[in-house]
Amino acid sequence: MSNFQPPEAVVQRQLDAYNAKDLPAWVATYAPDAKQFALGGTVLAEGREAIAARAQQRFAEPDLHARLLQRVVMGQVVVDHEALTRTFADGPGTVELVCVYLVDQGHIQSATFHFGSRLD
Repeated sequence: MSNFQPPEAVVQRQLDAYNAKDLPAWVATYAPDAKQFALGGTVLAEGREAIAARAQQRFAEPDLHARLLQRVVMGQVVVDHEALTRTFADGPGTVELVCVYLVDQGHIQSATFHFGSRLD
């Protein structure tokens, strides 16, 4: 019997750590060799160290917050539609974001992101 959390629980733990700006807890939801992609296949980061480095500056943003709008779960795949508030050059703003996570053995193996339009 496995002690691994269901995929949606792993992704929720990731979202909670993201909103808490808890970088170590957030990175721990990813597999050591996980990859992050832009929609279309461009690799954004590979491995926990690169994923953490990519997120470090974003976690310092005072307005950072991801609000879950909808979640779809199909086996090991979790798709989140979010409203992401960030600190842009012109101040705080919110954009749509779709995240597609592949979760296996209790960790996110890959995450693919697509940023939509500004909502504000």
